[in-house]
This record gives sequence, structure tokens and C-alpha cells, in this order.
Amino acid sequence: MSTRTAPWRLVAQREVMVKLRDKSFILGTLMSLALVAGLMGFQAWQAERHRDVTLVATPEATSMAQAVATPAEADDKLTITVTDAPDADAARAALESGDADGWLHEQNGTWTLTAYDEQDGALSSAVTEGVAQQVLAERAEAAGTTTAELTKGSEVTQTLLKGDAERAGLAQAVGFVMAILFYFSAMMFGMTLAMSVVEEKQSRIVEIIATSMPVTQLLAGKILGNFVLAVGQLALFVGVGLVGLTLTDLGSLLPSLSSGILWYVAFYLAGFVLVATLFAMAGALASRVEDVQSTSTPVTLLIMAVFFSGIFASGTIASVLSWLPPFSAVLMPMRLVTGQAQWWQALVALLLLLALTTLVLAVATRIYRRALLQTSGKLGYKEAWNAEI
Repeated sequence: MSTRTAPWRLVAQREVMVKLRDKSFILGTLMSLALVAGLMGFQAWQAERHRDVTLVATPEATSMAQAVATPAEADDKLTITVTDAPDADAARAALESGDADGWLHEQNGTWTLTAYDEQDGALSSAVTEGVAQQVLAERAEAAGTTTAELTKGSEVTQTLLKGDAERAGLAQAVGFVMAILFYFSAMMFGMTLAMSVVEEKQSRIVEIIATSMPVTQLLAGKILGNFVLAVGQLALFVGVGLVGLTLTDLGSLLPSLSSGILWYVAFYLAGFVLVATLFAMAGALASRVEDVQSTSTPVTLLIMAVFFSGIFASGTIASVLSWLPPFSAVLMPMRLVTGQAQWWQALVALLLLLALTTLVLAVATRIYRRALLQTSGKLGYKEAWNAEI
């Protein structure tokens, strides 16, 4: 006894297999993975890289240079070697020849760090902090007290009324990455879906397909096939990104972000189905490949708005947009990770996104069924809605 495969499954399988045999798709995915891996590897290398720098000083500044270099000895990523120069001319010569990265000296009553043509960031930070600490220690000793007493109560601790200050920066970075992933996957798979629909329509193949299966099954299969591809690609990118983060100083924060990342995935998937449905509808409205550019413009503008909201929206605007689909696909998980939103708020926002997706799917199904077999020219939404099957 044989069982007949559901039409939508056949369509979905075909969408997946065609894409997996597409060399440009495979090459683009591999290049994107290589780029992500390279960026993460570079960040990890930068974080762990040990720097050896040379600081030259004339006799009157040697003691200060040694004081600056001593705290740096406790830093496992920076070593400052102090060399002596008999006079200012010799110090300048050391900079010009590349034998020294900086020259510490007094000028007009203030300490000055001179470099040849560009300041070394690590050396500059170490010298600035070291000189300040040494001058403070000398003045504390002259006043008969200690540095600890002088600086007592001067520390500033940064906190947030809502959220975790330590995680805020990482959350912004994660949100930025997720916004980029949502934008590029929505545009790439969405436009592919729209082009697939209009190509079948333009070649009249869809008229043959429509006689062998319901049009709604064709739409469901196309959306599901691209959904599977998007999920697979997202899993690859997120996996590489998480592995890369474990190699950086931010790896310790990953356990606290795990639930937030799961929310990102849930919102991403719901948002992708919404966008894919809109692109399928845009493809059905076109009669030629050249028409897709105009019929998909509203969808493209919507995706761009979501993308830019994830990068630039803040404060009250971000709070309000995080409830509104499809902006919630990016903004609500970001607020959740930073502690600015509770889990129940994310759940409500996700349900609203799913509700809109369901509504759009119902509308798109009607327009898709009525517009798919209309080949006389590009259709408007109202015209497609009222068209006869």
C-alpha cells in the first residue's frame, strides 16, 4: 500500500534542493561564515595579544618612567621596557629609528608622552594612568597621608535603573548582529521566493501546477522550503558566533544571555514567516520578472525600517516599537537581554507577531490564489483582492 506525499511537502523539498544545488547560494553562505569566523578570530586574537613596548626617558624622567612601567608588569598583555637616553636629542633619535615607541619627559611643568608619528594606544593608556598614580602618591606622601585616603569616596560605580550595565554593551552588539541577520536573510530568501513565484507565472508553468495541486499548497510549500533554509543558515551563523564569543573576554556572559538568544531565534522565525509571506504575495502580483522590483518595494521598505530600528531606536521609541510587529522581531529580544523587559512582555509581543503573521498569511493566501493565474499585467493589491479565480 503506497502513501501519497502531500503536495506542499513536494514543493518544499524542491525549494530546498534547488537552493542547495545553487553554487552562488553555497558560496555566499560559506563566505559569510568565513567572514563571521574571521571577525571573531580577530577579536579573540586582539583580546589575548601580548604587547611589548619601549619607553625612552632622559635622566630627569627615568624615575617616573620606571614608576609607570612597574604597574604594567602586572598586566599579562602589556610589557613596558624603559631605556635611558642621555639627552632630548638622543630620545628623539630613538623615536625616529623605531627603537622606542614613546618618549616620556616634562614640558612646561607637565608630563608629556611624545611619539614619532602615531601614539600607541596601550602605551598611552598605561602612561596616563601611571603618571597620575605616581603624582598622586607623591603628593599624598608630602601631605602625610596615603593615596587610599586621598581617593576614598572618589570611585564612580555605573548602574542602570533597569537592566544590567555589564551586559548592556554586549546586548547591543548581539542586537546589531541579529538585526543584520534578519535583514539579509529576509531580503535574500524573500526576493528568491518572489522571483520563483513570478518566474513560474511568467513561463505559464504555474497553470500546469495549479491543475495538479491546490494553489494554497503551492504557497505553503514555497514558504516552508525557504523557512527551512533560513533556519539552517541561522543555525550556522549563530553557532559560529557563539563559539567565537567563547574565545573572547565576553564568553563568561554567554550563560546569562542564553535565554535571550532563544527569544531572538523565536522572534526571528516568526518574523521570517511574515516577511516570506509578503514576498510571495509580491511575486504573485507581478507578471514579469521586471515587475518584482516595484511590487516588492513596500516589503523592502518595511524590512529596512525594522533593520534601522534595531540599530538606532532607543529610549521610549524603542520601548514602543518593541511591542509592534514586525519591529518586535528585533527590538523586544534586545530589551529582554538588557533586562529592560520581562519574559511575559516578550511572550505578549511574540503572540502579537504571530497574530499578525496569521492575519497576513490569510490575506496573502487570498491575493496569491487570485493573482497567480492573472498574466495580463502587474496587479495592485485591491485589483488582486477582487479578481476572480
